[in-house]
Amino acid sequence: MMLQVLRDSNSSKLQVSDFILMGFPGIHEWQHWLSLPLALLYLLALSANILILITINQEATLHQPMYHFLGILAVVDMGLATTIMPKILAILWFNAKTIRLPECFAQMYVIHCFVGMESGIFFCMAIDRYVAICRPLRYPSIITDSFVVKATVFMVLRDSLLTIPVPVLAAQRHYCSSNQIEHCLCSNLGVTSLSCDDRMINSIYQLLLAWTLMGSDLGMIILSYALILHSVLRLNSAEAASKALSTCTSHLILILFFYTVVVVISITHSTTNTAPIFPVLLNVLHNVIPPALNPMVYALKNKELRHGMFKVLKLDIKSN
Repeated sequence: MMLQVLRDSNSSKLQVSDFILMGFPGIHEWQHWLSLPLALLYLLALSANILILITINQEATLHQPMYHFLGILAVVDMGLATTIMPKILAILWFNAKTIRLPECFAQMYVIHCFVGMESGIFFCMAIDRYVAICRPLRYPSIITDSFVVKATVFMVLRDSLLTIPVPVLAAQRHYCSSNQIEHCLCSNLGVTSLSCDDRMINSIYQLLLAWTLMGSDLGMIILSYALILHSVLRLNSAEAASKALSTCTSHLILILFFYTVVVVISITHSTTNTAPIFPVLLNVLHNVIPPALNPMVYALKNKELRHGMFKVLKLDIKSN
């Protein structure tokens, strides 16, 4: 339905029928060499997250809200990586640079949705850790399977609805000259930079969306961990404090990486003296490295999950 709306809104305004995704600016002649590491990252992201889902499904000890959120994160990660990587690899391997406008706007929409959902799931996981550490006696009654379902539905609806104006506004722009995008995916600002009319509304909504979704999520995550730290510091036992913090380590690593890269991408996009390849490369890596990194970080830091993965892989490995 959304594609049909985009087609209708474009029929009278757009003078170009497709965009050309040029790939990585400045290295067009040898950018195909990037296909191997990107393909390996994509395969790692798919295989690792599928392994996470199988492990959580098969191991009864992992049928807990914390692992349910991790499973949802795995699905979001696979969706995010799959939204961009097949087209990027097609560009690098087969020089398939053309993308129809409705497909471009649909990709723009899905990327924004999945990035927002990942941020939202990180927030839900922070709430889970806050209740587990600061309100342990109430944890079973607060963080239930019903809570997981409601939180997930809320995040999906929130991101799906608030993201709709991004491609719709982009479709309202008048693209009358160049159709070559110096990028390998349909980013909002990259596409609208080709428009012949004012794109101020696009930039303003992009900023508002970022602050509304990821800004609010990050603020609540910081508050949650501040309360967790305050609670842990009040524990009389150093061993208990260490155990409490260890349950948050993997989550904190993923959060720091996810939001740090978002900030760096924003800075490089707004800095005029930055080589154009850096924001493009960072944008691509931000959509494929977290999906590949998240399962490994959790597997390394979580003993129960690690044992479950070894059982699924039928590996007789002793891990501490």
